[in-house]
This record gives sequence, C-alpha cells and structure tokens, in this order.
Amino acid sequence: MIEVVSSNRCVNCSLCVKVCPTNVFDAGEDGVPVIARQEDCQTCFICEAYCPADALYVAPFADTLQQLGEEQLAETNTLGSWRETIGWGPGRVKLAEIDTTPFIDRILPSRS
Repeated sequence: MIEVVSSNRCVNCSLCVKVCPTNVFDAGEDGVPVIARQEDCQTCFICEAYCPADALYVAPFADTLQQLGEEQLAETNTLGSWRETIGWGPGRVKLAEIDTTPFIDRILPSRS
C-alpha cells in the first residue's frame, strides 16, 4: 500500500497522479501529490515505478500499514527501491538483462 510521498524528493511532475489505476492521489496545492484515498491502493507499484525522483514508497503489504517515516526510508535507500529493482531509471540494470531463468533463451531473440 502506498505510504509515503517524499516532499523533499518530489519534482512535481504528477506522474503518480496520472498513472494510478485507482485514483489514490490528489494534486497537492504545493505541487506535491497527496495520498487522498489510501484504502483504494491496490499495491500495484505503478506509481513508484513511474516516479522519476524515487519519491514514493509502496509497502509490499496490501492491507497493513507499515507506518515508516520518510527519513527512515531515505536512510535505508528504500524510497523508490521498487523502481531500482526493476531497473527503471538512468544507469540502472534492467531486470531482463540479469534474468537467468532457463527458458529465457527460448523466448528471446538470438544474439548473433
């Protein structure tokens, strides 16, 4: 469930507001999105994946609030960690590049 929008990192792009399939966010008066309907969060991580500033934290628990603070999440490099895990963002290794699943060679084009 979405838990944190970092006002320190947010670049006011509103991508999270636009991509959220359940309309969890409202545009904030200062440009920083507000978690307005947290109970509607589907824990899909789309907002965190699209955030170019790694300013969001979606807890992997759909029904339980973790109540982690922004400072703690920043110190542990957890803000935007899903985006990093999937390799979105400049200079990050894409998940497909490191996939060693045995069947992957059967579905990827050959590298001749």
